[in-house]
Amino acid sequence: MSVAQSTTGAGAVGVPVDTGWETVIGLEVHVQLRTRTKMFCRCENRFGAEPNDLVCPVCLGYPGTLPVTNQRAVDLAIRLALALGCEVRRRSVFARKNYFYPDLPKGYQISQYDQPLAEGGGVPLPSGNTVRIHRLHLEEDAGKLLHEVPGGGPLPGRSLVDFNRCGVPLVEIVTEPEIGSPADAQAYLQVLHQVLLYTGASDGNMEEGSLRCDANLSLRPAGETALGTKTEVKNLNSFRHVAKALEYERERQLHVLTSGGRVEQETRSFEPATGVTRSLRSKEEAHDYRYFPEPDLPTVVLSGERIERQANRLPELPWTKSARFRDAYGLRSEEAALLSGSVALATYYERAVAAHPQGKRTIANWVMTELLRELKERSIDVEQAIAPERLAAVVALVDSGELSTTAAKDVLAEAWDSSETPDQIADRLGLRQVRDDSRLEAWADEAIAANEKAVTEYRGGRQQALGYLVGQIMRASRGSAEPRAAQEILRRKLADGGQ
Repeated sequence: MSVAQSTTGAGAVGVPVDTGWETVIGLEVHVQLRTRTKMFCRCENRFGAEPNDLVCPVCLGYPGTLPVTNQRAVDLAIRLALALGCEVRRRSVFARKNYFYPDLPKGYQISQYDQPLAEGGGVPLPSGNTVRIHRLHLEEDAGKLLHEVPGGGPLPGRSLVDFNRCGVPLVEIVTEPEIGSPADAQAYLQVLHQVLLYTGASDGNMEEGSLRCDANLSLRPAGETALGTKTEVKNLNSFRHVAKALEYERERQLHVLTSGGRVEQETRSFEPATGVTRSLRSKEEAHDYRYFPEPDLPTVVLSGERIERQANRLPELPWTKSARFRDAYGLRSEEAALLSGSVALATYYERAVAAHPQGKRTIANWVMTELLRELKERSIDVEQAIAPERLAAVVALVDSGELSTTAAKDVLAEAWDSSETPDQIADRLGLRQVRDDSRLEAWADEAIAANEKAVTEYRGGRQQALGYLVGQIMRASRGSAEPRAAQEILRRKLADGGQ
């Protein structure tokens, strides 16, 4: 556990100081599963429809309707649980979680309580820490309250309800209360997001609500094992907001405790504009929800064969891929982490390496710089990028000395929108580096004759002067001279007393 830190202002981390208090964080992450239909009915599971278009008597809780479990949702939840190292239970039970809120038309949410789908597991972080998972269970989503209706809406000052989200299949992933810092909480969410995309369990779109987080934080005296009184910050929908909210809440609780006060158990909201959390209501306990088994749904019974099928569909996971990139391709940890950050980017990199195996590290640099920059400027995804084999061909020309790095960037820029090969583009633009000794010697003679001071300085032992003379050759050749060959010719001429 990390020691709580002081901050220099709301939501801003300052210089760490030993306050005698430890930070304890637990996260509850809600993930919408990537299914065609909802959890217990055949309504479409789709974002962006007109309000209350994707509803039916089942998800609206009409009397006499009966839910039917979406088997695709169960399979995706199994796959995700296995990816996270959880133990999938052969038998799990749906329960009714009873509470009244305008976005919950049935007056209860179908969830799982004492017999969840999976337990245990963990997520390794780039820091070397591991966040252990307490449980993973299936449930249905609630509707969405619109407090700020676009354009004022038909009823200014009123809140409206969109029930399209009701019944969307969710998994809730609950960590153990042992995350020691807001930074690790943010890192956990980012790695979890990668796992969702790698497994195809969810699109992980936080802006659309596919991934939402409730964060619990408490402080306790350093060395204590008992947990302090926690507060919960609800519905955090960005990685940065999670870290900022927890930083502020840690500082707020620290101020309360060091001032002799007592932290109240409550639910709070986070205001991104101000970076502060505000009280919403007192925190409910599990018994307040009056859980009982859902009478309209049977026990979920999983065969070993069904679990095995999902295990066989697991991809290489991001932390495993990152380690392989380090070991097999000689990449630094931060490079491997970036390139394994998404399936698409990792696949792109490996296809490029397959086309030019000698350029593992060079290709990594070009992907992380030139490719990602171009994607950002064009506002496109990796799938729409220049073919990795074409990028590899450009890098191969650099590695062979055919092109300078500057010239290669020009070739790559042309290659995005051209059917020509990189070789053809280099020839058409006249960008190939000159390694012909006669031409290089002529440029070298010109540089020596026109720069007597630099020649004298080099012969006097100032090695930097040689670089200046090489630069003069590059200028005279308009960048086409091969720098290493030009440097060797200059060394020979200057050693021989050439003028």
